[in-house]
Amino acid sequence: MTTAIRPPLGAPSREEDAMSTCFAIARRNGSENLPLEDARRVGAMRRLAVARLKYCGLQRMSDDVAVIVSELLTNAILHSGGTQITFGMTVRGGFLRISVRDGRPGNPAVRDGRPGNPEICPANGDAETGRGLYLVASLADAHHGTWGISEAGATIWCSLPL
Repeated sequence: MTTAIRPPLGAPSREEDAMSTCFAIARRNGSENLPLEDARRVGAMRRLAVARLKYCGLQRMSDDVAVIVSELLTNAILHSGGTQITFGMTVRGGFLRISVRDGRPGNPAVRDGRPGNPEICPANGDAETGRGLYLVASLADAHHGTWGISEAGATIWCSLPL
């Protein structure tokens, strides 16, 4: 795992702060279970994000950001088919931007379990998974933020105003 954090440790700055970490994940064989080591990485990245928010004086965002980080990372691990994930968090220009890059193009579907919205694919009502991006979209909306998927589909991001 490699991690880059800027600026150097010192006085916290809400104006510009960035961190990025890249880590290996297990190649999945199509099963729906998250490998234990990868689940631990999700937890570690969630704790890193919360610690970074505290460092920047943004701890009030910690709960929602922890959920967003968990959902984006878990989604990338479960569905990318790749073996490497890059997680980044940047504070710049009055926004917190969270990004997860899995390096594999694709178009993830937003599922919410409710029929009727043509922009959202309904999840099976009994499904225990499949609503992560809907949760990310809902949290971004609640904060008057945005989220999206890169043109090639290899990066998914969420931007929240400070």
